[in-house]
Amino acid sequence: MNIVLLGAPGAGKGTQAAKLVEKFGMCHISTGDILRAAVRDQTELGVKAKGFMDAGELVPDELIIDLMKERIQQPDTQAGVLFDGFPRTTTQAVALDGMLSQLERPLDAALLIDVDFEVIVKRLTSRRMCRECGFIGSESDGASCPKCSGEMYQRDDDNETTVRNRLDVYEKSTAPLIDYYRGSDLLVAVDGDRDPNVVLDDIVAKLNL
Repeated sequence: MNIVLLGAPGAGKGTQAAKLVEKFGMCHISTGDILRAAVRDQTELGVKAKGFMDAGELVPDELIIDLMKERIQQPDTQAGVLFDGFPRTTTQAVALDGMLSQLERPLDAALLIDVDFEVIVKRLTSRRMCRECGFIGSESDGASCPKCSGEMYQRDDDNETTVRNRLDVYEKSTAPLIDYYRGSDLLVAVDGDRDPNVVLDDIVAKLNL
C-alpha cells in the first residue's frame, strides 16, 4: 500500500510513521532522508541538491521530484511506501501520481493526522528534550531526564511565536494539497489528539490494513 502522510508539525506524524513501518514493514521515505542520502552518496542529483542546500536555498520542486523518482524505483519500496514530507505542493502531488502510475503502483490514500492548532501549540511549547540521550518528553518530566537523568531543555524552535509561524506556513502550503487529495477521493483523516495506539488502531481500521 502506498500512502502519503499529511499533518501539521507536532501532529504526531513521526510517531505514527514509526508504528506503521514496524507493524506492516512499509518503506518510510521522507524528503530529508532522500536529500541526505543523495548528498552522502554523491549521486548526480545529490551534487545538484547540495549546491542549493549549501547556498541556503530551497531545493527546487523539479529536483525533489527527480530524487523521488530515483528513490521509489529501489527494491525496498515494493512492499509499499509511506511518503513523509512529500509531496509538499500540488505540483509535487501531480508528479507523484505520474511516477506511481508508470510503475503501476498507484497511491492508495492520503492520510491526514488532524489535530487542532491550539492543541499543537500547547504540545510543542511544553516539549522538552534531553541534552544527553535525546529523549523527548514534556515539562512535566522536570529538569532531569527520566531515562538517563541528563538535563532536559526546551528547543529554540519550540517557543510559541516560532510554533505559530510554522503552523501558519503549514496551513498556507498544505491546505491546497489536502483539497487536492479530497478531490481525488483519497483523503482519509484521523483525530490525532488521542493516545498514539488508539490513533494507530483508527488508521488501521480506516485504511483496511
